[in-house]
Amino acid sequence: MEFLVNDSQIELTSVLADPDPSRTRARKNIAPRNDLPVADTLDDWLFDAALRAVENREPIVLDREIKNTDRTVGARIAGEIARVYGDLGLPHNTIRVTFRGSAGQSFGAFCINGLHLTLIGEANDYVGKGMAGGEIVIRLPETARYASNENAILGNTVLYGATGGALFAAGIAGERFAVRNSGAIAVVEGVGDHACEYMTGGTIVVLGHTGRNFGAGMTGGIAFVYDRENKFVNRLNAQLVKIERLTRDDEPGLRALIAQHAEKTGSVWARGLLDHWDETREQFWKVSAK
Repeated sequence: MEFLVNDSQIELTSVLADPDPSRTRARKNIAPRNDLPVADTLDDWLFDAALRAVENREPIVLDREIKNTDRTVGARIAGEIARVYGDLGLPHNTIRVTFRGSAGQSFGAFCINGLHLTLIGEANDYVGKGMAGGEIVIRLPETARYASNENAILGNTVLYGATGGALFAAGIAGERFAVRNSGAIAVVEGVGDHACEYMTGGTIVVLGHTGRNFGAGMTGGIAFVYDRENKFVNRLNAQLVKIERLTRDDEPGLRALIAQHAEKTGSVWARGLLDHWDETREQFWKVSAK
């Protein structure tokens, strides 16, 4: 292809040439559309299975396998709860669902009061996106023989824009954990870069390693970080936050959250920290707005 340029024009003949002067070939796509297969999703199943529980405010317990093509599981029934009852939602643990496998993106998105989701396995990005209430628990399979605090169990951008509820995950989260969180409570065993970015409320507990730029733009809420290797200070973005060691007033609430985490997830790591609390407490940092 050649472009001839002079003072007055660009020669585009080669670009604009008709590729089919005979006009015998199709000028537009004439193949059938490649539509997505028409099938019920796992989120549709959950909606149908739990709808009566929402309408009658009666407890229900469900169990189902999940795979990484199952996305936004829990969002539709959460929307129905919100439509009927508003922000108040349902009584605690009205709908309890246990999933086994690898969840696709946005597991537990928009979770609301009354909805409890347990995942035995692992999850992709955006767990608890827009979470307003309820509870999400992610734990290792019973057959797992690896350490939870050394392995990733959920992906990036977890609890993005969350306003309430609680998340307990026995493993490491990816990057941008709890970004724009304004009310959720969470306990995880490690996070990647940019955790608690633009956080304005809620409580985050990290029982292990953090990436760089922790707390960038954070103007509210509290984060507790277990820093056994004494590296956290250099990974904190201290522009808007301060760090200090635990006070006696901080200890009861923090210890209670770690105990809940250990009970709900079966985390051996969390139990070990509790068993050696006199040593553990000395290695925690408290992060809050200046």
